Amino acid sequence: MKLSILDQVVQSRCQTPQEAIEESIQLAQLAEEWGYHRYWVAEHHDLPGLCCPAPDLILSLIGSKTNRIRIGSGAVLLPNYKPYTIAERYHLLATLYPGRVDLGVSRSPGGSAEASQALTDNMLQSIYQMPAKVEELLHFLSNDFPENHIYSSLKAAPVPEVSPSPWILGTSKKSAELAGSLGLPYAVGHFMNKTSSEEAVKTYRDHFQPSKYLDKPKVILAVSVICGETDKQAEDMARSGQIWSIERTSGKGNEGLPPVTYAKQYSLDETEKEVQIQLREQQIVGDAKSVREQINTLAHAYQSNECIVLTNVHSFNERIASYQRLASIFELT
Repeated sequence: MKLSILDQVVQSRCQTPQEAIEESIQLAQLAEEWGYHRYWVAEHHDLPGLCCPAPDLILSLIGSKTNRIRIGSGAVLLPNYKPYTIAERYHLLATLYPGRVDLGVSRSPGGSAEASQALTDNMLQSIYQMPAKVEELLHFLSNDFPENHIYSSLKAAPVPEVSPSPWILGTSKKSAELAGSLGLPYAVGHFMNKTSSEEAVKTYRDHFQPSKYLDKPKVILAVSVICGETDKQAEDMARSGQIWSIERTSGKGNEGLPPVTYAKQYSLDETEKEVQIQLREQQIVGDAKSVREQINTLAHAYQSNECIVLTNVHSFNERIASYQRLASIFELT
């Protein structure tokens, strides 16, 4: 089993964005030391507590502080951009860090309606054009537009010796169909929607067409994992993220991820209790033995030999301890 890390660059309460970013860089260095395969950074816009609107900028820092671990976007929100812009940026990363760069793309807007309007003139049209955008991006990455194409003489310079590896990320049938039809690897967001993820992976496999990228389907399972010394400690750690998600749906939680003490004292109404149960069902939480069993069971169900792990807890020390436990129980090093 390969394990990787998905980082949303989360800011904890009483922490500055700069401190959150510095912790991400430190975590990437530790991830490499512990044997994690990839380190992906997510893109969000104007969402309080999430500090990365531009993964390529943070990846350039992480790449300079690491030597072997693959680095990538999880994901670039492609409707916000022209494909040429993204090809240039990730070609630059791949030039700096040869053979290490992944380029994951998604159709999600990644922020509020106002943020989408500020980023692109017509978000709905841009989302509708996602398949064409992905195909154009792939041509720029491979430098293989047809001779009669308007961009046939255009290069996304600098052109690296090893192109970034393209991925599609999502939870929907549309994203799965797109990944499958293009023969691209697919990263499915189990932590976002457990039910739709199961359907998406089935759709991906059903629609997969062999390509120059892959001869058979390849799935990474993106999971929320909290691994504690005990089941109780893990549940307490996980509650912080659950309460934060509940707060944000009602316009609160702008100060960032709350501490465990705050989360344990937070009073939930009946509707919020149901939401918390749903959030908990989409997580893997427990001690080392329990977490290993849950991950193996889930990976087997999805026919995946790699999980990319998201661990959003308030304490950075507890966060790195959780990742270190995972590395140990799966013998990554």
